[in-house]
Amino acid sequence: MANPSSTAAYLAANRFGWSETSTRALGADPQGWVLAQFRQPSSPPDAGLPPSSQLWVQTRAVLRAANGAGNAGNVGTPPDRDAIRQATLRALGVRWNHIIATPTPVAERWVQFWANHLCVSGTRGPVAPLVWAYEREAIRPHAFGNLAHLLKAATLHPAMLLYLDNTQSIGPQSLAGQRREKGLNENLARELLELHTLGVNGGYTQADVTETAKLLTGWTIPPQGDGQVAFVPRTHQPGAKTILGKRYAEGQAAIDTLLTDLARHPSTARHLATKLARHFVTDQPPADLVQAVAQTLLQTGGDLQATARTLFTHPETWQVSHPGKWKRPEELVLSAHRLLKWPLERIPPTLALLTDMGQPPGKPPSPQGWPDVEGEWLSPQSLWQRVRWAEGFARQHGNQTDARELAELSLGPLLTDPTRQEIARAESGSQALTLLLASPEFQRR
Repeated sequence: MANPSSTAAYLAANRFGWSETSTRALGADPQGWVLAQFRQPSSPPDAGLPPSSQLWVQTRAVLRAANGAGNAGNVGTPPDRDAIRQATLRALGVRWNHIIATPTPVAERWVQFWANHLCVSGTRGPVAPLVWAYEREAIRPHAFGNLAHLLKAATLHPAMLLYLDNTQSIGPQSLAGQRREKGLNENLARELLELHTLGVNGGYTQADVTETAKLLTGWTIPPQGDGQVAFVPRTHQPGAKTILGKRYAEGQAAIDTLLTDLARHPSTARHLATKLARHFVTDQPPADLVQAVAQTLLQTGGDLQATARTLFTHPETWQVSHPGKWKRPEELVLSAHRLLKWPLERIPPTLALLTDMGQPPGKPPSPQGWPDVEGEWLSPQSLWQRVRWAEGFARQHGNQTDARELAELSLGPLLTDPTRQEIARAESGSQALTLLLASPEFQRR
């Protein structure tokens, strides 16, 4: 049933999506427009991008050469840093232009939520070339399925194993552990429990972290292999592990059982429901909305399609009284390109721009991802940078569109009278577009 509010179409386009040139396409049923996207979400075009395994083999060769270890045995094929960089830029360009042009923008925001929730970061050099392949291979194919499957795809992707050091984790009593000084690394185990599933107050203990780390030993990227993840028994900690009071058998099958149990845990449901409501609705989400989303996660065993339906059909989600959230820099820039139907062709300058605005794409500062509460990252300096960006963008595109008409078509009743009047009084097309893009109504979602 469609939301009766006259603002519903504009909320759907801007709060849940990436902005629309016009909301007419949403018709009389904005809620139906949102829900339909989850049944058939669009994907980026197949651009022949290299898989993560290939990227890791290339990156590994570069690292070995830099460390004086030769060329990994491939005589005549020196490692190519520039080829890796160009592949990374091409992947980013494909991703950005998909967001700009996709017919299912709300579904795309859903993908980006999970990519940030289960983030890997290019702040660690070896991970940087794999960030967009991780999103493409682990997040996107599973974001509309079952939570346990999504967790497994993310946890056992090469980028995650590298980022959180599971490739260096060896069971102390394993065959390999008894012959080396290296031992257990708890980074992946801790973030799996604290960030990805249960939450910081989810009821786990340090003993649970240690036992989870033991269970995860063996999952690695063999150093002489083809870049694929494998379970290596000789590095796996032998014996059963007890986590959250449940006993898990030795071996590679235990990870499926553990991730299924974590996906169906009440603490995970509360943690994820809170984050979803905070991202899509407001920084301080209403308790009844969080409870409804958490209940769906629990009752369906982690069905992410059902979870999305609950979120986007709940009355609180559509309340205009909730304060709009400031768009993160990437959201701001891409929504402007989407508003004007303007493809993004110059990838390096845009990458530099977003870095200057404080959030370099693919490089969140920690495994927590980019903060969703705007007070943690928005500052007077970043607001000034946004205004300067709006001026620069409008100089390039302002004479190619009627910003006055565009403001009404895209934001409609969300526009305040002062903003509408300022845009109407603009002395040029460039100035009008600057005022639209710099307005709080556009800068928020």
